Amino acid sequence: MGVEQKTIRIGMIGYQFMGKAHSHAYRDLPFYFDTPLKPELKVIVGRNEATVKEAQKKFGFEAYETDWRKVVERDDIDVIDIVTPNHTHVEIALAAIEAGKHVIIEKPLALTVEEAKRMYKAAKESGVKHMICHNYRFAPAIQFAKQLIDQGKIGRVFHYRANYLQDFIIDPEFPLVWRLQKDIAGSGALGDIGAHSLDLARFLIGEFTELTGTMETFIKERPLGEMSGGLSAKGNSDQMGEVTVDDAVAIIARFENGALGTFEATRFANGNRNKNKFEINGEKGSIRWDMENMNNLEVYLSDDEAGEQGFRLINCTEEVHPYAGAYWPAGHIIGYEHTFINLFDEFFRGIAEDYQPKPNFEDGVRNQILLEAIEKSAEERSWVKIGQEIE
Repeated sequence: MGVEQKTIRIGMIGYQFMGKAHSHAYRDLPFYFDTPLKPELKVIVGRNEATVKEAQKKFGFEAYETDWRKVVERDDIDVIDIVTPNHTHVEIALAAIEAGKHVIIEKPLALTVEEAKRMYKAAKESGVKHMICHNYRFAPAIQFAKQLIDQGKIGRVFHYRANYLQDFIIDPEFPLVWRLQKDIAGSGALGDIGAHSLDLARFLIGEFTELTGTMETFIKERPLGEMSGGLSAKGNSDQMGEVTVDDAVAIIARFENGALGTFEATRFANGNRNKNKFEINGEKGSIRWDMENMNNLEVYLSDDEAGEQGFRLINCTEEVHPYAGAYWPAGHIIGYEHTFINLFDEFFRGIAEDYQPKPNFEDGVRNQILLEAIEKSAEERSWVKIGQEIE
């Protein structure tokens, strides 16, 4: 028998790629989970009235607004969901926190460590609940991998090896959208996709102690343009502009537990649409995962009988797998959108049961510290130590 649900009222700032993903999750969450709080989609915000009005109807919000400040100030809003370009995060989040709203925000948390710390400090002191949308943590296979590691199934971890490969900007005619401008995005492949790899590493095996990295921008100028939905874009000018972020980054790292890490993030890997993958090697076994085949986890255990050793493929759709029991019978796979549904279930349970869900702004600060350290390392061509104090 389901639990009695109360309503929680959502104001969403932004409406494009992540706005679509979040809106879908809000609408489907009560269908799959007996969540104590049922999202009520009150208002969606965008600067372009015509397109935000269209999004309001498509996504199922009651109303739209073109000024986010008016939404933050409303008494009938409980949660502010921020899915805007990165440079706007800090101002909106601080205003929402001051207004006593719970806040959920897309990654990266901010443009700088200083901004991220301000956001975390304000949220912590206010008592509001806060999350950052590192949604890949919430794939059932990832949660199961975390269980195996915590249970000691692969023993001491020696290596964490991760690649996040995309190719959507490899065409030199792809326009100079906001994701390619440092003053708006903060960084390129590093913060856009590398941030996910860094967060998964922290979640699965622990904190970083030092790292070194190198970055490259392959195409220095592009025609001016804007995002047109998803990761698509259209040019709107014959003029050219400077690309001020990285196209690719490579990182070597050490962890507190003694493991070595290697990371690569690029948006120039032809043929790779969203190849977010990792391999973890331990003294008793190994684990592999690939987002493009997200329901499956590959596990090798060295104590298997001789002649029977090898990577086994575990389809993480059984009821015993985290979150999987909320969906379909075993083998009936789920997709990218369900990672957001799982994340929002955690967010609303934290609000209802008065605990701070994770990943939250603390994780956002720690991720931002890594991003800044990698940029510093690339600029100085040096190793950078990672402190664990964040306040």
